[in-house]
Amino acid sequence: MAATMNAAPTPIFGDEEMTELTHIQVREEEASLYASREDFHTIFNEDLKGLYQLSVLLTRDPAKAERCLVDGLEDCVTGNRVFREWARSWAKRTIVQNAIRELNPRPSQSNSPLSGVIFSDMDQYSRGLGGHFEIDAALRLADFDRFVFVMSVLEHYSEHDCALLLGCSIREIREGRTRALKELATSPHMEPSEHQLVVQEKK
Repeated sequence: MAATMNAAPTPIFGDEEMTELTHIQVREEEASLYASREDFHTIFNEDLKGLYQLSVLLTRDPAKAERCLVDGLEDCVTGNRVFREWARSWAKRTIVQNAIRELNPRPSQSNSPLSGVIFSDMDQYSRGLGGHFEIDAALRLADFDRFVFVMSVLEHYSEHDCALLLGCSIREIREGRTRALKELATSPHMEPSEHQLVVQEKK
């Protein structure tokens, strides 16, 4: 009788079943850490205006902006896994990367004239960036300088990150940002009070 009472209980699960349960738990924990397709769909739906605005600022072409936006979403849902807490910044990053591939901005490029596209819906975005500048002024920056301004000043990418993404040196990033800020500060599309906001931001 005593031997029966002291006997170890018979395990409910065998070793193989316990291993499988452990794997399931690990997969569930990992799933809770990483952003899912549904997470990215939600982000793009909720932040559509801001993400499109970012894409327009980079490409200054509505058709290219839309293409970068769609490609960005596809990259997010089919690419490498990203921690859920980084998902929103990663969504922006994919748009930046697609815009870079689309335009290939280089430091040596001179300012190219705006295309004949009429930006009929730009007014709704012109005040969406904290009132630091008129979007029309930013769209007139040279491609490389505009990318550097958007990435380093508006999106707060580090100089090192900007240089890696744009395939140039940190010195070229600094020079491009300086040119952009000077041009924005003297642009007729800027308001006097806004000149100071932009220039002071990167002193």
